[in-house]
Order: sequence, then C-alpha cells, then structure tokens
Amino acid sequence: MDRGLDEVVMRGTVVLLAGGLCLVAAGTAGVTGSLALVGALVLVGVALYLVSERVDVVAATDAPALDPRVVLMDIWLGPFLAAAVAGFYLGATAGEVQALGGLVGLVGMCNYFLRPFYHLLHGLARRVRAL
Repeated sequence: MDRGLDEVVMRGTVVLLAGGLCLVAAGTAGVTGSLALVGALVLVGVALYLVSERVDVVAATDAPALDPRVVLMDIWLGPFLAAAVAGFYLGATAGEVQALGGLVGLVGMCNYFLRPFYHLLHGLARRVRAL
C-alpha cells in the first residue's frame, strides 16, 4: 500500500474528527451557533497550533500510521474547521450544533473507511499512466 496516500487520508480523518468533536462538545454544553462560538473555536485552534509548533515532529520511517506527534501536528486544524461550520450555521440551536459535529465526524469516518477505494483508484491511475 502507498504510505503517502494513507498518511494524507489519516491526517484528513484526524482533522475532521477533531472538528466534529469540538462541535459535539459545544452542543452538549448547550452552546448555540453564534459568533462567540466561532471566536472560541478559533482561539482553541490558535492555542493548539502554538502547542504543535513547540513539539518536535520527527516522523520516522518505521513510525506507526497514527504517530501521536504527527496527529498533534494536524489536530489544530479541527477547531478551525468547526469554526467555519459554526460560522456558516449562525443561529443554530445547541442540538443543531451537536448534530453538525456528528455530521462532520461522520464525514471523517467515511473518509477513513473509503481508504481501500482510494487505493483502488490510485492503483488504477498508476496503471493507466504506465500504458
């Protein structure tokens, strides 16, 4: 299997799941879709980015696909994605914010489960290019 493709898919999945978790947590806490939620999510994203910049990320070739250092490198994008979704749905109730988080997480899991299909398409494209 192509390790580069797996890494891209896993990184996208981590970002989507982190964004979904932020929205689900906010909705569970009773926070409605507002500019305050968008601002809070942006602040969380900035804080996670600053933390990720302090962590020395050295990806070894024998590291597992979900090395925590690599995950930390991308997880800060999740709150920014959640802020974009919350900004698009301003005025959503707390339940709707929670449901939006569930949908973002569902997209992340669909991305993860479609990895074999991505590999199939990638392999077919390489074979066609080799002709």
